[in-house]
Amino acid sequence: MPLELVTLRCLQDNYAYLLHGEHGTALVDAPEALPVLTELDARGWTLDAILLTHHHADHIQAVPELVAETGAKVIGAACDSHRLPPLDRQLNPGESFEVLGETVDVLDVSGHTIGHIAFHFPQSSLAFTADSLMAMGCGRLFEGDPGMMWQSLTRLNALPGETLICSGHDYCRGNGAFALSVDPENMALKDRLEAVAASQAPCAPASLEQERATNPFLRVNELRPLLNMQGASDPEVFARLRKMKDEF
Repeated sequence: MPLELVTLRCLQDNYAYLLHGEHGTALVDAPEALPVLTELDARGWTLDAILLTHHHADHIQAVPELVAETGAKVIGAACDSHRLPPLDRQLNPGESFEVLGETVDVLDVSGHTIGHIAFHFPQSSLAFTADSLMAMGCGRLFEGDPGMMWQSLTRLNALPGETLICSGHDYCRGNGAFALSVDPENMALKDRLEAVAASQAPCAPASLEQERATNPFLRVNELRPLLNMQGASDPEVFARLRKMKDEF
């Protein structure tokens, strides 16, 4: 049976995610303690594990309080351990581990930061991508380069289309406005933006299939002629789009 997923709004525009099944409860990223503890209390759940995607403060700063309150074990990337809270388990990209009775694949999605990882739960069709692949966008390249991020997005894009992409922020309106500026005739994108505007619900997760249809950073083939880059490689088109988004 797939794990139950709860999307939590934290801080101003962060998302954190609770996962629950018969073997317990896990949290992916820890921006803020109060929303997590409130939800756990409301549902009568006990937090067993905290999975961290990358070292930025708005994804890890609540770890000490949550560990103190719950005793949860902390899991993150070995190569990023010097910038993360103390880890009970260190992971390397390409390996798999078990949490809540499900096998989880660890993916290297460096670009936004070096050592950023994503967690893919194939049985539950979930991928926690944080600030790599995002709803209608991707993260800024603070530490990596366009080629690195393109490889990360390609790796994520190889997952099954029904996979729900659980990203780290509610940037949907800004990302969507940029997407529409470079892909103005995309009806799937227009429909998605109308749905976002009409709803107060979180705009993540969304299926990878929907991202393929509406996310400009996964649509370099479709956008290449619109950018007059017919002879350019996929990474080159991606780099242009990322620069345009940075300046948007």
